[in-house]
Amino acid sequence: MDYRALAEQVIKDCLNRGAEQAEVYLEDNRQLNLEVRNGQVESIQEAQSYGLGIRVVAGKRLGFAFVNDLKTESLKKTVDRALQLARAVSPDENNQLPVEAGETEVKGLYDPQLQTVPLERKLSLIKEVEGLALKKPGITRSAGASYGESESLILIASSSGWVKSYKSTGCGYGLGVIAEKGEQKSSGYESCSRRYFSDLKPAEEVASNAARKAVEMLDPRPIKTQRAAVILDPEVAYAILGGIIQAINGERVLQGASFLGKKMGQKIGSELMTVIDDGTREKGLASAPFDGEGVPTQTRTIIDRGVLRGFLYNAYAARRAGVKSTGNASRGSFSELPGIGPHNFYLAAGKTSPEEIIKSTSRGVLVKEVTGYGINPVNGNFSGGAAGFFIENGKIAFPVKGITIAGSADEIFNGLDLVGNDLDLNRTITAPTIRIKSLQIGGE
Repeated sequence: MDYRALAEQVIKDCLNRGAEQAEVYLEDNRQLNLEVRNGQVESIQEAQSYGLGIRVVAGKRLGFAFVNDLKTESLKKTVDRALQLARAVSPDENNQLPVEAGETEVKGLYDPQLQTVPLERKLSLIKEVEGLALKKPGITRSAGASYGESESLILIASSSGWVKSYKSTGCGYGLGVIAEKGEQKSSGYESCSRRYFSDLKPAEEVASNAARKAVEMLDPRPIKTQRAAVILDPEVAYAILGGIIQAINGERVLQGASFLGKKMGQKIGSELMTVIDDGTREKGLASAPFDGEGVPTQTRTIIDRGVLRGFLYNAYAARRAGVKSTGNASRGSFSELPGIGPHNFYLAAGKTSPEEIIKSTSRGVLVKEVTGYGINPVNGNFSGGAAGFFIENGKIAFPVKGITIAGSADEIFNGLDLVGNDLDLNRTITAPTIRIKSLQIGGE
């Protein structure tokens, strides 16, 4: 099907029926999911889906409708529905669709070989990783292994006269295992996701990491409630970034629901704290040439050596704030209106190795797992359950479970005194190992 011609015709129909501005957001997706357990295939699922969403503006009123039937009659009804909805809402001077015609060149988003990799090869990969993990000392059971891939076409057409599109792929696999010792049980999980199948980590590495995570948490000991250093492993350091992402959401800022809303240009953290939002990274899992409204993506420094430099905006929130869209319109699917979200969002790497961070810590906790953890975007408070390792005299002493960590964003940001050099940019929201010099740790 000629999606470009279809989208252009829908735009014409919108304008002919009374829209002053119109936008078509079209998706065509293919997904494959595989699951095995104990060497046996449990499920194979492949699905193809497509559809489009239509936004119209008429008399400063916005209407939106979507459809997954691309026949002419269905499309015309959807156009009419979008216009009917527009007439039913109140006018808003900020209801204007983006007009930017350009886009950003981003390499490595689409793997043309992904579909040519035989299904048997993908199944053998997860059978192999499970088999390797079950051979590791201490591992007694498998929680299953899985593989998933997606191939997508995104196309946006605008009444401003442009049509933009790109294709992308993604694939990944992982497994869970269980280690047992007496009455104890401990689980470990590891996964790997990439744009290109050929870039996936080898099965041995994934299996070894899953097994290690399960075994190393056996024989935990209790600790007393105390204030001490907290080291966050990259596996959990993202939890801090999640609170930042919500707090720099331009819509939240406008609502007065962000603890960072009035701190633009101010120092909010340690000079070791630099946070980047990058929509242009080659092969980045959250990279794209344009956002969910067609606005070109970019690389932005959100926090520069502890100073807050930017918020995230889509077109609507940007107009309300009197600024330009930052290219952060997010769209879960063609059936949703644009929200606001990051691209490849990360805390920049430091110069200290994880081993050096541990060695320089006289007493503290290395956090490897978190539960219900995160910074409250409204007031900046945080708390949650955690598990990991107690550190004494620069060495890992023993595993700990069932502890809690609590404090404030100010304590975290300004207490950040060591940043690791182990940043993994193959994750969409990521950070290296980091140390906060002192936080409240709840134990016995």
